[in-house]
Amino acid sequence: MQIKEEIKLEEKLEDITGMTCIYVPVDDVYESIKWYQKNLGCEPSNIHPVEPGMKMAIMRFPDHNGNFPGSGLRQTVPAMFLIESRPEGGRLGFTNNEGERQAVGCFITPRIQDLFNRFKENGVNIKGDIRITCGPNLQFFDPDGNMWEVWQP
Repeated sequence: MQIKEEIKLEEKLEDITGMTCIYVPVDDVYESIKWYQKNLGCEPSNIHPVEPGMKMAIMRFPDHNGNFPGSGLRQTVPAMFLIESRPEGGRLGFTNNEGERQAVGCFITPRIQDLFNRFKENGVNIKGDIRITCGPNLQFFDPDGNMWEVWQP
């Protein structure tokens, strides 16, 4: 198999057009649903009944009217599949070469200070304060130790 050195833009096929979901390991799916609703504002889909003992839930991000748009910027945010998993199976995040814990996913918000204040009020485990790298961002952990980041463009 040869690799083409030059590919004309109009001839290039789209192999990957986006990401549909992120699989999130959690101890208790039912309790995690409540945490993600309270802190990130996402809602479970109606595919599975929300009840104690459930093994999986699909979480999505509604718009300010509570709708789940099918196109535009919100479609680019993947759904989160909360999946029951034992802690020894691992949690999201890794240690980079500088020895710092690194998130594997970054959410977008138009109001990072409001989100930071909500996190503090709700007792969310936040890593430091809002920092400025490519814009304001902060890192935090869910109750299962999955590390996330949120960024304000």
